[in-house]
Amino acid sequence: MFKTPFLDLPPLRSAAGTVRLPGSKSISNRVLLLAGLSEGQTLVHDLLDSDDTRVMLAALRQLGCQLEQEPLGPLKVTGIGGRLGVQQAKLFLGNAGTAMRPLTAALALLAATQGGEFELSGVPRMHERPIGDLVDALRALGCPIDCLAHEGYPPLRLRGPAALSLDTPVKVRGDVSSQFLTALLLALPLVAERDIEIEVIGELISKPYIHITLELLKRFGIEVRRDADWQRFTIPAGSRYRSPGAVHVEGDASSASYFVALGAIAAAEHPIRIEGVGSSSLQGDVRFIEAAQAMGAEVRAEANALEVRRGAWPLKALDLDCNHIPDAAMTLAVMALYADGPSTLRNIASWRVKETDRIAAMAAELQKLGARVEEGPDWIRVHPLGAGAWKPAAIRTYDDHRVAMCFSLVAFNALVSERPVPVRILEPHCVAKTFPDYFETLFDVVQARPEDIPVITIDGPTASGKGTLADEVARALGYWVLDSGALYRATGLAASRAGVDLDDGAAVAAVAAGLDLHFEDGRAFLDEEDISDALRQEATGLMASRVAVHLPVRAALHQLQLDFRRLPGLVADGRDMGTAIFPAAPLKVFLSASAATRAERRYKQLISKGIPANIEDLRADLEARDARDKGRSASPLQAAPDAFTLDNSAQTIEESRDLVLAWWQERGPFGPQG
Repeated sequence: MFKTPFLDLPPLRSAAGTVRLPGSKSISNRVLLLAGLSEGQTLVHDLLDSDDTRVMLAALRQLGCQLEQEPLGPLKVTGIGGRLGVQQAKLFLGNAGTAMRPLTAALALLAATQGGEFELSGVPRMHERPIGDLVDALRALGCPIDCLAHEGYPPLRLRGPAALSLDTPVKVRGDVSSQFLTALLLALPLVAERDIEIEVIGELISKPYIHITLELLKRFGIEVRRDADWQRFTIPAGSRYRSPGAVHVEGDASSASYFVALGAIAAAEHPIRIEGVGSSSLQGDVRFIEAAQAMGAEVRAEANALEVRRGAWPLKALDLDCNHIPDAAMTLAVMALYADGPSTLRNIASWRVKETDRIAAMAAELQKLGARVEEGPDWIRVHPLGAGAWKPAAIRTYDDHRVAMCFSLVAFNALVSERPVPVRILEPHCVAKTFPDYFETLFDVVQARPEDIPVITIDGPTASGKGTLADEVARALGYWVLDSGALYRATGLAASRAGVDLDDGAAVAAVAAGLDLHFEDGRAFLDEEDISDALRQEATGLMASRVAVHLPVRAALHQLQLDFRRLPGLVADGRDMGTAIFPAAPLKVFLSASAATRAERRYKQLISKGIPANIEDLRADLEARDARDKGRSASPLQAAPDAFTLDNSAQTIEESRDLVLAWWQERGPFGPQG
């Protein structure tokens, strides 16, 4: 997961490949609560690992549920059987509406019937999300509930015991959020000594999410009856949660929407295959494929998979009632940028009370890109962007995972724009709410031109700190790292392990061409083995010197170094990165620490590891190596003409990193606050 303050996406050109979706958030948290309330043990397979499920799991532990999980295995939940294991708890539920709403209902009823006191809170945005309609319904039943800050909003205190009144229908509004009804449906079986009726006031929005709730209740032994108009629901007397033994969580259909859209926009030659949802899905958001087809996508549905490719281009504009796909419909707002006319999304009032006011957020960010956008209380209209109208923009995500994922699709403006522009996603880590590895998954199935993928080069003499600086800059930007010096050491090490004669240039070059090497958090991995310590050994350094003299080896490693240029970008350190390997890099840095400073750093490093050293000998060795590097015929050590020179003799690594990032910001299109 990217934990950087922002993530820059260069212009993207095409898409193809296979995506395996994470588990559905809506199903995961419903299943966790049902398993936690049930008698017996439930094995939960393919559970989503995200911020929202983590807060639900933490809450269930606090309430006395036993949770066990083996690596790569299902989660074993031992439920409380409808009996409170604790009488007091303070539960923090982040920004997870799928945890806050149903836990409020369940604990209000359990506290009323069994006694206890529970406080439920979340992040500041959760305290802005209305819950008054659910609170009113529970209070009408007799549940004592206190709103601790503002009436109708969390944080809440739930108290008991209290006498419940279940003789008349429980009334709840259905036109603000379907989660209020879901909360009651999940909680009322706990107190169903007689038939309990729920009456929905107003039109019920997001019926597909209620369908999910009803189907999952069936799996746990509760057959809720509903009328044809979805206005009245009856929970039978004697209802009791029973574990089905095992439950499999299907892939998240809302998350599928980004890849369905990706196929519609960019899968021109080969399809995008999406595994985890399909024609047999419980989730209403799988109907997003109908909207995508209306815009021109070609979709082939299997029971548990979808294949999508581009059909009509540009996409076809649409005017759609989106009540049945409220979350996935956000993706249509970005697809509309690629359409042949304005698109209107209607009946989306629920967007206003989600993780942020999504209508306002989508309008604001789309306008940054240059789009004309109109909005109303429950609708949004998006006009497409012409070939010369796209603007680079830093997209504010409002701590809303779906905003971040939707706007990643803007990077495909290269398919329609005369002057393709990058897009910056601020706070990309917010996708952890439902899809922690979203951007990594995206990068696996999209392609960009190599020249569009940004590169920062950091060159300098031995022991100048270029490797450490490269790691720090790459970590701040979410970029890959190339340690070019380590390539030669890894080549020598791999060739030696394979029994190759290090003086046989052709044989060593064959080994070099097949290296499976990558760098992560300052460590080097060869065929997934951490070889960082082996690379630092003196014997490995001597191997590197022997193999580096072979021209075929240098040629093989030249191509390998170019292949490190991968999305979203690269920081490359060495001695000729800016002059020979990536001469067109938009930012080149040349470190120039003095030999005395470098010798002192190396001396402290060796002494800290218990290795004896002499500072004067180290300085003499560094000066000799500098002379050799500067005087060699192939790629001599020198600064590129357009490189920034950075003397870090008196700087901390953090100061050097921040200076390089400031230079990078100046070279980019997003401005100083981007």
